[in-house]
Amino acid sequence: MVLAPTEKVVLGSIAFAIFWVLAVFPAFPFLPIGRTAGSLLGATLMVIFRVTTPDQAYAAIDLSILGLLFGTMVVSVYLEQADMFKYLGVLLSWKRKGAKDLICRICLVSAISSALFTNDTSCVVLTEFVLQIARQNNVPPHPFLLALASSSNIGSSATPIGNPQNLVIAIQSSLSFREFLFGLLPAMLVGVLVNALILLCMYWRLLSVKKDEGIALDEVISEEDAASHRFSPAAMSHPTAQNSQELNTMLETMNTWSSPSSNGSTNYAETLRNSVSSKQSNLQGNLSGGIESTRNLNASKEGVVAGDDISQPWEEDFRSRRISRSALNDSDEMVNDEGGAIPVQPLEEKEEGGLTKPWKRLLWKTSVYLVTLGMLIAFLVGLNMSWTALTAALALMVLDFKDTQPCLQKVSYPLLIFFVGMFITVDGFNRTGIPSTLWNIIEPHARINHVGGIIVLTLFILVLSNVASNVPTVLLLGGRVAASAAVISQSQEKRAWLILAWVSTVAGNLSLLGSAANLIVCEQARRAQFLGYNLSFWSHLMFGVPSTLIVTAIGLLLIRG
Repeated sequence: MVLAPTEKVVLGSIAFAIFWVLAVFPAFPFLPIGRTAGSLLGATLMVIFRVTTPDQAYAAIDLSILGLLFGTMVVSVYLEQADMFKYLGVLLSWKRKGAKDLICRICLVSAISSALFTNDTSCVVLTEFVLQIARQNNVPPHPFLLALASSSNIGSSATPIGNPQNLVIAIQSSLSFREFLFGLLPAMLVGVLVNALILLCMYWRLLSVKKDEGIALDEVISEEDAASHRFSPAAMSHPTAQNSQELNTMLETMNTWSSPSSNGSTNYAETLRNSVSSKQSNLQGNLSGGIESTRNLNASKEGVVAGDDISQPWEEDFRSRRISRSALNDSDEMVNDEGGAIPVQPLEEKEEGGLTKPWKRLLWKTSVYLVTLGMLIAFLVGLNMSWTALTAALALMVLDFKDTQPCLQKVSYPLLIFFVGMFITVDGFNRTGIPSTLWNIIEPHARINHVGGIIVLTLFILVLSNVASNVPTVLLLGGRVAASAAVISQSQEKRAWLILAWVSTVAGNLSLLGSAANLIVCEQARRAQFLGYNLSFWSHLMFGVPSTLIVTAIGLLLIRG
């Protein structure tokens, strides 16, 4: 494709530059509107500048990708409600044998969970568990946080549902779920192992520090502790997150209690009092017509906070969240300060159909797991992934037998809108002819039928993924890389798509700003109550550069067409 007329090239470049700046820097000082509005602005400018027509803009929107993305988000919401991620957190601390064993376990668990539930979701739900276990081992948490973020990125490369760029590749390449999985699974497994070895080598001495006798290190994360970590994983997916403005907004609801300063106990007590009062008001609205014991419970809690004893804010917060969750989920019991159960619904509903509520809960959770398993099996046998994901999401809504609004509110609609704007913006930029011209210069040196070409292509993808982010990189390069490889052979075309998926995903480990998963771990760790830790850009870079280069190179050797 030759360059378009000069006017079209200039205006299209301006529109794409605005999209890129706001995608990479959502809090850009001169236009702090965020990446979702930035993508819509770029798309609108492409139409206003007549780089693309309205009909072409509509045609650029890939409904298959949006359907698959929406369906997997809904499924992940129901899996979170069915305690799947709580079990993953408990697995991290079950019969562990020291810090080195924990590093390996985090790498394995986060990689597998990312392949099945997306890397962003895994990072959201596992970060606080990792921080707590690091404290129990009396070691700095940054090796464990690096293990979580990097292994989540590597693990997500193995499946089309592991991350957003893989969704794009799976739809555009027409690769089946099975072809994608078997093509990248060996590289993923070896990559996770190598990544764990790099972590052990870099932090061996740090992980060999003896445990402090004064700390209760035999403590494990209890089910009640795990149950208190309730997140909205689907709402955290942001494929091009390079700045933390939107991330901070989404994470704000997960850490509503801030740690007290050394000289601010009065303000802290006031914060606790206000928080409990707020929770009390919400409960009165949700449980109108409830029983008197609920009001007595809240009053007793307010008395504890207002009194002299404020030494256990974590326990108060935990109880409050358990009560709030019960009210929001229409559960049958609330837990008071002594751990006793208070019924909040008529007893007749507990015996409906001859089953008690615990058995209903167990059957519902089993149904969620079976539907999810069925979805994965359907993917493997080659059924349409978009409609399979949508069918699984709808089946879970029906099985839940409740108003779906609370579930659908956890879906990240800004992410879906971001994709819509990005499809139109990237399509308009392609129409300027600039990407094709640049690719024509690089393509003779980036053919994958020889080692030099693979190295050039890999470095180009690594750099572009960290500069423009991985999803736009895939949209810009995908068709061109595949067309170049198709000239060689059909198997090489398939291999080219797999190489693009592998390199663009592992490229996220290069720097802290390389992927949304890294930013999620960083922000979650910094804001965690009583466990806060700041994972710096340079500490991540010192590990990220060697890990990314080594893991990428080894994985390329294992990818076959």
